[in-house]
This record gives sequence, structure tokens and C-alpha cells, in this order.
Amino acid sequence: QVQLIESGGGLVHTGGSLSVSCAASGRTFSRINVAWFRQSPGKERVFVAALRWNGGYTYYADSVKGRFAISRDNAKTTIYLQMDSLEPEDTAVYYCAADVEPYSILSSLRSPTAYEYWGQGTQVTVSS
Repeated sequence: QVQLIESGGGLVHTGGSLSVSCAASGRTFSRINVAWFRQSPGKERVFVAALRWNGGYTYYADSVKGRFAISRDNAKTTIYLQMDSLEPEDTAVYYCAADVEPYSILSSLRSPTAYEYWGQGTQVTVSS
């Protein structure tokens, strides 16, 4: 079992920055692949960024590449998503996710089906 709790969402103006965090507990965090997804009202949950358990692989959706950065602190068992140059289109509920199979196929890490555990989500709103 892995418990994930997001925090740090809020309201920001276009062009601003925001950082969201996800505190993990319940399992050996250093061996877990992690990711962020987001979901807007009436739309499917979509991939934002992923980070392999050993830090050797990161992947970003094209829409956030160059603006967002995923990272992890194994000592604090926490995942971060730094979001810069925010746009109204980034408005969504942001979810962190954990995949406890450290050797999952890399291409699968962009799909929500690869992740067994999810946080409750945190709202990010970007005003124009």
C-alpha cells in the first residue's frame, strides 16, 4: 500500500509559478516510479510528467515541456512538480501517482493504467 497526499495547489495569474507536492508513505519510496497527471472538468485525466524510481528517466507531456519540472526527494518521500509560465489551459486538478513496479516499461509510464496508487488531487487555477 502507498498513501499519497498532494498539497500546494491554488490560484495564480497567467505567467506565474506554482509548486505542488505529494507526500508518500507506506512503502519503499526509493523503488517507486512516480508521475503527475491532471484533469479538467469534463475531460479525461491526462499525463503531465513521470520520473523513474532511480531518477534516470523523466518524461513530460509536450504541452508542459520546458515549463514544468518533476523531482523527488527520497529522504522526505515527497514528489514535486514545479510549474512555471503557467497558462489558463493548465487549470486542472493535479494528481500524483505511484507505480510500485520499478521495472515497468518506460513507455507505459505515460498511461494512467501503469499506476496503482493515486492521491486525492489538488486544484490549480490559472487566471487570465
